[in-house]
Amino acid sequence: MIVNCPTCNAEVTWNKESKWRPFCSERCKLIDLGAWADEEYSIASSDPNPIDDIDSDYTELDAIK
Repeated sequence: MIVNCPTCNAEVTWNKESKWRPFCSERCKLIDLGAWADEEYSIASSDPNPIDDIDSDYTELDAIK
C-alpha cells in the first residue's frame, strides 16, 4: 500500500520494512513530533476546559481522606 507522508507528502510504501511509517524519514517524524510539542495540533474535545474536571477530581479525592 502507498500512503503520503503527513509532513512532506512524499509517497511511502506501507509495510513492515517502512521504519518510519507513516512518515518517509526520521526527519519528518521529528518535525511532526515538534508540532505536537508546540501545540500546533490538538485533539478536539467536547469539554471546553478539561483541566477543570481534573481539579474537581482531586478535590473529591481530598474530601474522601
